[in-house]
Amino acid sequence: MKLKALVFSFLALGLAACSNLEAEQPPTAYHSRDLSDSDGDGVINARDLCANTRKNAVIDNDGCPSVIYSEEENKLHILFANDSTEIPAAYDKHIKNMSSFLEKYPQTHIVLNGYASPVGPAEHNKYLSIHRADNVYKALVAAGVSPDRIETIGYGDSDPVEADSKEEMMTLSRRVTASVVGMDSSVLESWTIYDQRKD
Repeated sequence: MKLKALVFSFLALGLAACSNLEAEQPPTAYHSRDLSDSDGDGVINARDLCANTRKNAVIDNDGCPSVIYSEEENKLHILFANDSTEIPAAYDKHIKNMSSFLEKYPQTHIVLNGYASPVGPAEHNKYLSIHRADNVYKALVAAGVSPDRIETIGYGDSDPVEADSKEEMMTLSRRVTASVVGMDSSVLESWTIYDQRKD
């Protein structure tokens, strides 16, 4: 019993001595580098190669957004009557559609290729091909396309269209053609359980 009392006394003295001691404060941690992320994309500024990343963009390890590229093609194919450079009214909608396409893709340009059927003098056919392309040029400008985005070339009767009959070949060869490819890009967006991904 005396031994227990003695042990208890030593413990009590030890605890009393400890209560007078104060624990040292832990040292303050200082970052040796700037770990801030100005655009909030999860990549620190020191490693971020693409500053000001759009919110919700899917990014790579360099902080750059994932971009999806797409392209769209629009063609123009106008047929002309024999020995005529006048655009038939049936093609007004085609001109308007091409104008809208060029407005959608402002970085694109269009080359109008004029042709004639291989009948009559070659010099006259060259004239027809040039003026057919010029008239389509004027129609596109009237529809709102900037003149500096359009080029015209007259090929004369040098490239007739292959067809089953001579009459069909003549009809299909009196033409103006063009093909324009528009490129577009968009940033891939991240998603959560509350929305649906669109890729």
